[in-house]
Amino acid sequence: MDAYCKITQKVTKVVGILLLISIIPTTVLAQYDGPSEYKWIRVSQLHSWFSNSGNEIEYGRRTRSHLEDQTDGMRWQAQFTFQDHCAAKAIWIGTKTYTDPMTNEAYPYKVICNGSRSTDMLHDFIPVEFQMIGKYSHPAVTVDDNSGSQNDIDDIVDDYQDIPCDRLVYNKLNTALGITMTRKVRAFSQQYNDNYYIYEYVFKNTGIIDDEGTTVSQTLTDVIFDFQYRYAFGFEAFRNNWGLPSNISWGKNCVNHVIGQNPSVQHPEFQDLGFHIRALYAWYGPHSDGDGTYEEKWGAPHPTSGTLLAAPADIGVVVLHADHSAGDKSDDPAQPKTTQYLGSDNDSDQFDPYNTDGMTQMYAFMSAGHPEKTHAEDVENTFANQYKDDPGGYMSQQGFGPYDLSPGDSIRIVLAEAVAGLDRVKNMEVASNWFNNRAPFTYPDPLPVLPDWMTPINADPSDRNEYKKAWVWSAQDSLFQTFRRAIDCYNSNYAIPQPPPPPTTFDVRSGGDRITLTWNNNAETETNFDGYRIYRAVGQPDTLYQLIFECDKNSVVNLYEDKTARRGFDYYYYIVSKDDGSANTVQPGVPLVSSMFYTMTNVPAYLRRPAEQDLSEIRVVPNPFHLRASEIQFGSNTPDRIAFFGLPPKCDIKILTERGDLIKTIKHTDGSGDELWDCITSSRQIVVSGLYIAFIEVTEDYIDENSGELIFKKGENTYRKFIVIR
Repeated sequence: MDAYCKITQKVTKVVGILLLISIIPTTVLAQYDGPSEYKWIRVSQLHSWFSNSGNEIEYGRRTRSHLEDQTDGMRWQAQFTFQDHCAAKAIWIGTKTYTDPMTNEAYPYKVICNGSRSTDMLHDFIPVEFQMIGKYSHPAVTVDDNSGSQNDIDDIVDDYQDIPCDRLVYNKLNTALGITMTRKVRAFSQQYNDNYYIYEYVFKNTGIIDDEGTTVSQTLTDVIFDFQYRYAFGFEAFRNNWGLPSNISWGKNCVNHVIGQNPSVQHPEFQDLGFHIRALYAWYGPHSDGDGTYEEKWGAPHPTSGTLLAAPADIGVVVLHADHSAGDKSDDPAQPKTTQYLGSDNDSDQFDPYNTDGMTQMYAFMSAGHPEKTHAEDVENTFANQYKDDPGGYMSQQGFGPYDLSPGDSIRIVLAEAVAGLDRVKNMEVASNWFNNRAPFTYPDPLPVLPDWMTPINADPSDRNEYKKAWVWSAQDSLFQTFRRAIDCYNSNYAIPQPPPPPTTFDVRSGGDRITLTWNNNAETETNFDGYRIYRAVGQPDTLYQLIFECDKNSVVNLYEDKTARRGFDYYYYIVSKDDGSANTVQPGVPLVSSMFYTMTNVPAYLRRPAEQDLSEIRVVPNPFHLRASEIQFGSNTPDRIAFFGLPPKCDIKILTERGDLIKTIKHTDGSGDELWDCITSSRQIVVSGLYIAFIEVTEDYIDENSGELIFKKGENTYRKFIVIR
């Protein structure tokens, strides 16, 4: 019973004077040996992990030793690397006039905390059940007879059921307060609903207070359920060393805003909705460090090439439902009652959950109501990282309640969390146009409406900064559109139109003059099925893909031969099933398609010609190898690469320096005539400029199957010289 959280107190003015407390738990999981169990949802454009603790704390997936995990989760657009938007979350539960059943001590306020940096999974939030439920299994994706999909590692489904969503994480926990928390997380892969999760929470007073099932019958009064979100932006810029400081990766420049605090006033963007919108959302507030003015920094553009914006998206949470009370299950538009913001770090003190003063301060924050200004309104038009003094930036918060829960009573809260913004193609276009000052500029139509305290967009066709800012702010419109779709999905009881399923198998095989793709025909019996599309990427899987093949139901096939592939290049593929567009309620006539993430390969296929029959056919390509000429060799996205073509079926390739030092031995055993080398020595060093010798020695006798002639004899050898220029 000695679990600890850390708290930080900060006095601020909210209507009257009240205490704003930043709760900073310890950096390891208190009373728990190791990280929590977690599962990924990764079948849509939004990828994230979910913990059996009932909440995703900071470093909760692989512990603090993995520093790269600080910003970890809510990845959108997930096919690209470093698209994470979340550093930590928290769930606190508080109640008044609580008598501890273990000590019989009465507390005016009792609070237990799950996050943002720790959770006590032995005493406070106790996992009972944790599983992933799927609508159907991810396809068996193979490349040259090997597993070719990340889903084989990260899409671990425990059970398959007839559910309306693609994936559902079911999570049940008991708590030290006697409240059993059940969480369901739903995810969809349909292309108009693939960037949000719907969280359904049920908090029931079961009286179960520990992992042994001890039950205490006690009415809980004025219970508050408090959700906190530490978002972060610019992770791609940080991880790729664009010159921005590391604190963007944990949210120092995150700006948080709230709408819908007054249930009698609808937000102007949602007047037609017929549903009171209440939401919180966050965006990248320009950071004061690095080169450039405040206006130039919107969106975190690459500072020297203008190839990308590192922060083209917004993230937020919209409330779909919150019970009025345990006896009134209708939606209460006045919930959440509290929408404060709090510091993520600050100087911290250890907090004992049996400390009366500490819990009193925590509960005061959870029930503080709505501030006069949101965080965003307070920051206004200044560099976000210069706001006040918290080194970790600021988190947003929603407090639901207070509720009275007699034994057996429950409260249900439903939220949707979404990420939306510029897609990669528009991102690259805007960044390039801004960097190269390609006036006249074309603005979004309609122009995004900025919050009241900000200067409206001036659509000057010659102003590159206004142009970029307008497109960055269009992410708000995209997020609001996503909120609408999540609301519609929830109100339809999740009965949104579904695309046909992906093929249950997708096989990719490298060949001598083509790469052959085959797939199962299971989708072809689906209503409105209308064929397939195949997409291909060159060099790496986390890049843009190009459509290379399409068929409809009148020309349907289950085999495609990619004869445009070139030797020496890596190729990645995915296939989608499509319908005829008749079920599309968003853009009628546009086909609904299965998710790319069901079949995307993560192992390269490449052309491999048959083995030659004479050692004289061996050649080294390119020769010389010139690092700065990669664009005309095997592509700029391909790692440093030298190819050996015309090899015997099985041989050793020994790479030696000009003076005869052996730096690498390559075992060529696949029976083809091709082998690729990444220019890395056996000691993991990059080869330097110079003359090198490839000594090729046959390792097995090779007899022609048709003629019975001995083609190669073990021990035969030859050599080739080649040059490396760096």
